[in-house]
Amino acid sequence: MVVLNKRSMVLVLVLAIAIAIRETSSESEEESSSSIISRFQQYLKINTSQPSPRYQEAAEFLISEGKAVSLEYEIMELVAGKPLVLLKWEGTNPHLPSILLYSHTDVVPSEPNKWAHHPFSAHLDPTGRIFARGSQDMKCVGMQYLEAIRRLRAHNFRPLRTLYLAFSPDEEIGGHHGAEKFAQSEIFRRMNVGVVLDEGLASPDQHYRAFYAERSPWWLVIKAVGAPGHGSKLYDNSAMENLLKSIESIRRFRSSQFDLIKAGLKAEGDVVSVNMAFLKAGTPSPTGFVMNLQPSEAEAGFDIRVPPTADPESLERRIAEEWAPSSRNMSFYLGQFKQKTPVHDKSGKPLLTKTDGSNPWWGLLENAVQKAGGKLGEPEVFPAATDSRYFRQLGLPAIGFSPMANTPVLLHDHNEFLHKDEYLKGIKIYESIIKKYASFDGQERGEFRDEL
Repeated sequence: MVVLNKRSMVLVLVLAIAIAIRETSSESEEESSSSIISRFQQYLKINTSQPSPRYQEAAEFLISEGKAVSLEYEIMELVAGKPLVLLKWEGTNPHLPSILLYSHTDVVPSEPNKWAHHPFSAHLDPTGRIFARGSQDMKCVGMQYLEAIRRLRAHNFRPLRTLYLAFSPDEEIGGHHGAEKFAQSEIFRRMNVGVVLDEGLASPDQHYRAFYAERSPWWLVIKAVGAPGHGSKLYDNSAMENLLKSIESIRRFRSSQFDLIKAGLKAEGDVVSVNMAFLKAGTPSPTGFVMNLQPSEAEAGFDIRVPPTADPESLERRIAEEWAPSSRNMSFYLGQFKQKTPVHDKSGKPLLTKTDGSNPWWGLLENAVQKAGGKLGEPEVFPAATDSRYFRQLGLPAIGFSPMANTPVLLHDHNEFLHKDEYLKGIKIYESIIKKYASFDGQERGEFRDEL
């Protein structure tokens, strides 16, 4: 029989209490994580895919979550049927330029029969992966903003600057009824925004990716015309022959750009990408196409992405002189999207956000990510288009950032997923960023406006 003295008994009691506290804390943390993931799944289950997003359901959910963390809210319909939810956490010095935490609510369509789990089931598999359309693009970011604010409020943090959270419609179809109208509105002007955080991309390695610019989409259609004729006859300058010459010229240009990426000389966002989107020619028949008739018209469509470092005038000359020359009975159309997404600003400078010492927000981002235990990679040009362009066009610094490390890039892909552990880490990253940004007492807005 072991007899304990008073001192030993006290030590045993203290140890038992410490173990109990640790176990209780661990159970509480596990329960908290479970609730966080559950809220994320609720948002993912709302089918906001184009062309018929359930915007109202999403708006009601977001307002409910905003109320839960004591945020002011407003719902705006700048275009009927397309609500934009705006949440607000007023700072102690509302005269300082505010912080805009931006995200979009809509997602692209999906093909459920090609997914392992239904794209709106938000299925959590045994390994921790959450499968859902929007898990990467970009419902994760919108909910991470809210969860980070929930934590900051729990720790009695008070922001110096006012924080706005915008959940906008329409991004996946151009953002013209969402971010574009929002950025041009009187409401936005009164918000006195100093910096915008928007979406980024997942990173297959341990480094988080941050984007200071993006490529502009040019949707090119080239058309060739020629005399129709019998399918057995060889003609010079037939519509199909001329179109194929152009396609070959475009293919060579595409290869030259792709080779720069393969050789490691440039990143994906730094080259001009060209991908064929459609090819149209021939005369339809009840059984397919008329095979013994050469078509008088043939056309092809291309998705071109142009980085801000490119020379747009040079590219337009290439299109007019090599890809669709009138001398070869060809014409082309670039569409209104090119005008909506300029490569340069009104003064002719590349449309981008600075990443040097003149932009304090970039340095604050780096510092915040590092403080939260993350690593930030080299600044990048976003390879596609986001709503950030509408804010950069106003001269505002806009940074694309989605904290998803060790994650394959699956936006718009089948079986889009995000691991729950990466999602939870991302909340800590945003907590650090928001704290840094909302506490920054510099006077920066005029400097950016003057430079741009």
